[in-house]
Amino acid sequence: MSADYEAVWNASPFPALILDGEDKIARANTAAENFVGMSERQMRGKAVARYAGEGSALLDMVAQARGAGVSYAQHDIDVGWADNPPRVANVQAAPFGDGGDVLLQIQPRGIAEKMDRSLSSRAAARSVTGMAAMLAHEIKNPLAGISGAAQLLAMSLGEDDQELCALIREEAERIEKLLSRVEQFGDLRPVSREPVNIHDVLNRAKLSAESGFAAGVRFVEDYDPSLPPTPGDADQLMQVALNLIKNAAEAVPKIGGMITLRTAYRPGVMLSLPGGGRESLPLEISVIDNGHGVAEDMKKDLFEPFVSSKAAGSGLGLALVSKIVSQHGGVVECESEPGWTAFRLLLPVWKEKR
Repeated sequence: MSADYEAVWNASPFPALILDGEDKIARANTAAENFVGMSERQMRGKAVARYAGEGSALLDMVAQARGAGVSYAQHDIDVGWADNPPRVANVQAAPFGDGGDVLLQIQPRGIAEKMDRSLSSRAAARSVTGMAAMLAHEIKNPLAGISGAAQLLAMSLGEDDQELCALIREEAERIEKLLSRVEQFGDLRPVSREPVNIHDVLNRAKLSAESGFAAGVRFVEDYDPSLPPTPGDADQLMQVALNLIKNAAEAVPKIGGMITLRTAYRPGVMLSLPGGGRESLPLEISVIDNGHGVAEDMKKDLFEPFVSSKAAGSGLGLALVSKIVSQHGGVVECESEPGWTAFRLLLPVWKEKR
């Protein structure tokens, strides 16, 4: 390809592959590399059936396009690739050139949906800020009075009633902790912008988790050593990492539980901003677990405040993650199947001030 065609090829937001006459992968654009989690160099010269499977609908479409010399398209088909779980996509196969090559274009259904959900969760998080201020003023102060009164009452009661007073104090403390978490949504101060090494953040979060709630979980680190820094607040990003790791640790089985921390540089991911601007989000941070997965009916509202699958959960952890990530100019998304769940953060790159 010429330089101009190469630029267009890699600028496409949709995954595209060129297969030669033997159904071997000749080219893969940047979007395809991101979609399958492999580089073009890894796939080049290898049969597409090796990754998509011998009975894949992709192979049937390629054969039809090559045999009839026309373009074929199918909607809402499952596209599997190596060990990745199948994803629903629209696929088009078309003859490419005169040598029997076929252009295979994959349009994952859900990229736009995930972006929309992430943006809507930002609005939902913002809607909690006003409520947070009200809760702090109207509930927290009286709650302290209730706790203090229970403590004084306990001094004049017998042993039989002490347990009830202790219960009042414990419940008051629990509600106060919940309010403190909600209050974090009301913090509208601008995020400090310093270059943050994501690997330092992940390592701190991992060490903290290993010494506490994730003591029995096996961690796997798969880091891109050349990852540039991101602009933001290291402590807030640490909180994001801890929340995601804690969710993963609670989801994995007690025996054989595994959490993978992965980073990658994915050029080509852009986020549209209000006013017509666009922000590049090439830094990808993934927290992947082998737990039970997210229930299908919860996926759409996963980052909404007060949505939780846990009986004792507050439903604020992922909503806070979404708020912090959005304040850092990024996006958080989730993919989940039974036995495999991945939370991914897409963040911008630090740019030196001129």
